Amino acid sequence: MATIPNLLTLNLKKLKGNLNLMAKTTPNHTQVVSGWTALDSSGKITPYIFNRRQNGVNDVTIKILYCGICHTDLHYAKNDWGITIYPVVPGHEITGIVMEVGSNVTNFKTGDKVGVGCMSASCLHCESCKNSEENYCDKVQFTYNGVFWDGSITYGGYSKMLVADYRFVVAVPENLPMDRAAPLLCAGVTVFVPMKDNNLIGSARKNVGVIGLGGLGHLAIKFAKAFGHHVTVISTSLSKEKEAKTKLGADDFIVSSNAQQMKSRQKTLDFILDTVSANHSLGPYLELLKVKGTFVIVGSPEKPMGLPAFPLIFGKRTVKGSMIGSIKETQEMMDICGKYNIMCDIEIVTPDRINEAYERIEKNDIKYRFVIDIDGQSSKL
Repeated sequence: MATIPNLLTLNLKKLKGNLNLMAKTTPNHTQVVSGWTALDSSGKITPYIFNRRQNGVNDVTIKILYCGICHTDLHYAKNDWGITIYPVVPGHEITGIVMEVGSNVTNFKTGDKVGVGCMSASCLHCESCKNSEENYCDKVQFTYNGVFWDGSITYGGYSKMLVADYRFVVAVPENLPMDRAAPLLCAGVTVFVPMKDNNLIGSARKNVGVIGLGGLGHLAIKFAKAFGHHVTVISTSLSKEKEAKTKLGADDFIVSSNAQQMKSRQKTLDFILDTVSANHSLGPYLELLKVKGTFVIVGSPEKPMGLPAFPLIFGKRTVKGSMIGSIKETQEMMDICGKYNIMCDIEIVTPDRINEAYERIEKNDIKYRFVIDIDGQSSKL
């Protein structure tokens, strides 16, 4: 999620000095749970026993089966953004089975397959919340390292069980395997929403470009192809061309460092989705857009991007950003994935191998997402 550091920085820094007081205000946290945590900025993940709240009237208790590993987890584990509250239990790509529901919950029942993504709470009353855009609420709180309504610090999906407000839970389609569905709760909705916002669902065939072939990029290809579009992958690595075309179904491939290829594709794309988090300038990619084309950023480079004016002015092009979706959009995305059989390409790891997975993610050694088998054994669900 590209905008996490800016949303909660001030509140979380204020709260760091009041954790003991906050703990005293949550006496209903009596459920003992085993999980995995980072205790300090070394980022090392270790087993951890902690408490969760009892299931309330608006809550759903979930037995966690799988949890995807997002690069955001690494940033929080190592306090790269300076806002981590230790101990931190990461994980916001969660799938599992409903074990208990509160008296106000009517849309879920025991045994349902469900998922929890990046959000655990919002104010529910602001304009964004009323418009089903709670992901843009100024008071949005996240599934981990956030502050729930009762004042407690939220703990994520690297654990055996989760208690979540039903308004921040989605149903997982029966035909989707729970392990490959888990990363859809973050990576999937992150690439789905800009396609929806830019009318790529149910529209005439468009020329869509995807920059980067990683956890986000490979899902973007799957969505765009499912929606009937011509897809061009833009990558720094020629070695990814075969996989992009033969395995994922991309129609074209551009090596971004090849000036001839980049020039030959100028003004050919209607829409470009930039999934890359490495530092890069937008100028050369903007030239690939047709007049009035749209460029959407979902990656989060550490440094400001170069944005030259001329490709915008002389092409009447639009550049904008996007983050995760609302719960309504997340459910819509999951339903579409069920319809088109869209799933993430994953590698399963057991909890004792989380640190190994972190090391490999830092080396970009994964195709395309790690998912933790929380029980340490494969599930047939």
